[in-house]
Amino acid sequence: MTRPILALIALSLVLAGCSGVRQSRMNPLNWFGSSTEESVLGPVRLENDNRVLVQSVTSMSIERTSSGALVRAEAQMAGQGWWDAALVAENGGRPVDGVLTYRFVAAAPRGPMPGGRPQTLVVATPVSEYLLEEVSTVVVRGASNSRSTRR
Repeated sequence: MTRPILALIALSLVLAGCSGVRQSRMNPLNWFGSSTEESVLGPVRLENDNRVLVQSVTSMSIERTSSGALVRAEAQMAGQGWWDAALVAENGGRPVDGVLTYRFVAAAPRGPMPGGRPQTLVVATPVSEYLLEEVSTVVVRGASNSRSTRR
């Protein structure tokens, strides 16, 4: 009779101790928080690339996957017809001082596009678990702003 009670008490103490892990950096569900916006003035056209930086990055998030994470970003464009959007890694895709930086680029419309409705571009790029070990901050840059999220 006392063994089941002792086992129940021990299990309760172990589970109560696990609640501290929920807020720690060991929990992969809270590795990256919500993104914050920063103003940036940078180059609009990239070298060796016909795409331009999007005007502004409206949102950015890190989504966990079984092999690492997905960096997901959105931009609102002034008109329709933008294409070939991508996140281009800076510094050869390696973090510098724990900061992994991407440029959000898109190709301009090839001709005049009818309608003045805004277009939302959504892109994502994978980041391996191995690379995430070195990363404390992820930054996505646009022409007028950047969004970042920290561990």
